[in-house]
Amino acid sequence: MEKEHYFDFAATSPLDEEIAREALELSIEHWGNPSSIHNAGKDARTILEQARERAAKALGVKSSCLYFTSGGTESDHIPLLSILTRPQKGSVLVSSIEHPAIREMSKMLTSCGWQVIKVNSDKNGFISKEAVLEKLQDDTVFVALMAVNNETGAVQEIYKVADALNEIGKNKRKPFFHVDCVQAAGKITLDLNHKGIDSAAFSAHKICGPRGIGLLYLSKEITPFLRGGGQEKNIRSGTENVFGAWALSRCLEKYYISDSNPEMKDRYNKQIEYTDELMEKLSHLKNCTIIPKIRLDKKACQEQNLSFSPWILQASFRGIPGQVMERALSEKGFYISTGSACSQGHHERPVLDNMDLTKDEKESAVRFSFGVSTSRQAMEELYQAVESVCRDFSQI
Repeated sequence: MEKEHYFDFAATSPLDEEIAREALELSIEHWGNPSSIHNAGKDARTILEQARERAAKALGVKSSCLYFTSGGTESDHIPLLSILTRPQKGSVLVSSIEHPAIREMSKMLTSCGWQVIKVNSDKNGFISKEAVLEKLQDDTVFVALMAVNNETGAVQEIYKVADALNEIGKNKRKPFFHVDCVQAAGKITLDLNHKGIDSAAFSAHKICGPRGIGLLYLSKEITPFLRGGGQEKNIRSGTENVFGAWALSRCLEKYYISDSNPEMKDRYNKQIEYTDELMEKLSHLKNCTIIPKIRLDKKACQEQNLSFSPWILQASFRGIPGQVMERALSEKGFYISTGSACSQGHHERPVLDNMDLTKDEKESAVRFSFGVSTSRQAMEELYQAVESVCRDFSQI
């Protein structure tokens, strides 16, 4: 029942046991170092490259554009830190809704002489193309905007931003455009071949894969800041994780949403129904506010071209601090979170700061996040548990 009542998929997802066993058996059988030139190494290299090919086919890109990393954080860091190899310093644009992997690392660039410019979201948690262009400087060399926000589920207009940066690139050097796709892979459709997307980060454990393995997409090779043994074409040095690479490739095949994977498309559409049902029920609780509020207004979202991932829903419950709601539900066997697992222990909520929220709404905000194993019945039971907590606190 723990997995049945697990609603923190944005933090991590339960491991696909079948895929994990398959990957483990392969890594035991092909135990050599993929960089070794003897037969044991060549065997391991074969499995590694097969994994790359399978991942590329699932993502719809060339295998030469994919690099295995240790996870989403490193896949974010490699492109960002590559600018440190440039002889001249400039400015970097980072959206206010980025994961700490980008947000916190970009702060470190200031100590190296770079100007980091924050692009604020609107009151609904969206970064518009216009907001990016307004902050763009003549010396801007890097722009970071995630595809799906990990707290609100807001789907960002990455393709419009890519188009706008391409237009700028007609007259001068185009800023490098990086997209964090960690909460997008297996959750919404993606087009990595869209011109102007220079790099994208992925993480296996968000799509039922193991921890400690990620993927970096690069439309063209870059000069890495960190150096070592030269693995992954010098982009990411370190002995390759054959087990993780195979598991990640198989998870992409199974869970990535695309025309070639109709089962996941159907599952995506079902999740829209499930989440809409939950959101509607929660909205009728007297102390509940859906974040952002506009998410309840389908017509307004359509008119403003606002889209949300059905796998993430944020809401606040007046009078119940977020951590209290999290603990109260945990006592009942339901697992949620107050935001990014990488920010637990910190009370700041930078993603919510620019949104149209009161102090109480920010402090009482919690995140429900779902996955392929989430059932409609489980979501109904989640609502009943939340209603019970709200009822208990209303009696105090």
